[in-house]
Amino acid sequence: MLEIKEYSAEFVKDPFGILPGKRYEFVCDLEVPEEDELYRENGVYVRVIYLADEARIVKYDFFERVTDQYLDFDMEPEEEEELTAFCKEHLPE
Repeated sequence: MLEIKEYSAEFVKDPFGILPGKRYEFVCDLEVPEEDELYRENGVYVRVIYLADEARIVKYDFFERVTDQYLDFDMEPEEEEELTAFCKEHLPE
């Protein structure tokens, strides 16, 4: 289960028309338990590209807060579903 402490979301322009529809970038600060392999002392955030018209995540990446170091982790399918639902519910107006 993902625990999101805070987030930001903004519309992303696609000047090349690669993906049809509206895309948004979410940056979500995560609360990660110490016993989780994703845990970092500086904290962790996930950057998500969400395609609103299809209600799906196009891409996501984990990063260590403060250093912005890329973390090579994948989400479990249920975590990705949970994050997709979060993005859908929190689209900017």
